[in-house]
Amino acid sequence: MRIQALALRIIRQFVRDKRTLALLFLAPLLVLTLLHFVFDGQAIRLDIGTVGVPQQLTERLENAGANVWSYENAEQAGQALADRQLDAVLSIDNGKPSLRLEGSDPSVGKAVMLTVQKAMQAGAPAMQPDVSYLHGKESLSTFDSFGPVLIGFFSFFFVFLLAGVAFLRERTTGTLERLLATPIRRYEVVVGYLAGFGVFTLLQGVLIAWFSVGVLGLYLEGSIWLVLLINLLLTLAALTLGTLLSTFAGSEFQIIQFIPLVIVPQVFFSGLFNLEAMQPWLQKLSYAMPLYYGADAMRGIMLRGEGIGDIRLDVFILLGFSLLFALLNIAALKKQRAI
Repeated sequence: MRIQALALRIIRQFVRDKRTLALLFLAPLLVLTLLHFVFDGQAIRLDIGTVGVPQQLTERLENAGANVWSYENAEQAGQALADRQLDAVLSIDNGKPSLRLEGSDPSVGKAVMLTVQKAMQAGAPAMQPDVSYLHGKESLSTFDSFGPVLIGFFSFFFVFLLAGVAFLRERTTGTLERLLATPIRRYEVVVGYLAGFGVFTLLQGVLIAWFSVGVLGLYLEGSIWLVLLINLLLTLAALTLGTLLSTFAGSEFQIIQFIPLVIVPQVFFSGLFNLEAMQPWLQKLSYAMPLYYGADAMRGIMLRGEGIGDIRLDVFILLGFSLLFALLNIAALKKQRAI
């Protein structure tokens, strides 16, 4: 009887907790659906520019599954490569072929080389192009390619948890309620908490970036200071988002429930998976993900050596997300006290 009574009590608790039931039954379906769209999308076609390449070789490249774009001179093709419109440029000068790879994604670079070698061997087995890189190097590893995304993800994820749990504890212990009983205003509460938590999130971001580059030897072509800036903006967005969502949670467990709904979808759109493989309508969801912009800026800095002018759009959007979440935080405090 005691076992039965205990089991019934647990069942009643689950039935009353609609959020837990949704997490148990609906969250796995959401994640599986996203995985289905991510891995069952459209085929990825390589974009290869050509300069002085015979028509026969161009046709063989197209038959091998590549999109081929012809350019009149190497300068135009090089500019298109620098603008990330191409994955590689194949040129032939005085009968000598050369292949210049964009280089920021090793998997794409290997696919380009295999495609070009296959097309050239079909006509002249002895012809092998000289390979050079616009960004990166031949020894660039998969971890070097994914590393910038992982730096942003871990900073975002752990700060989200820290902010959500810590701010929730302030509410459940009555600290926030007593604070709001004073003449302090809502925006002062939000800014004060963000400043206090922000000190530790800044230290965490610096530690992760330094350890990844200095200890693990992650490839870095750009400025470490820009890496720290983007990491700071990402953690600020995570901090404001975590504190915002904590107002809708009643326990630490409910904060955890937000992970498959808020964090996991961002992983799919952060750059760990090739967005070009997704359906066009699904790719547009990435525009609503803060981690997408942080990861894009981090990859640009670390793999392509981009400067502040190249990533300014990502910077402004991350600041916009943080400002939006902070304003929503201020509005959410109305249910604690009307000022």
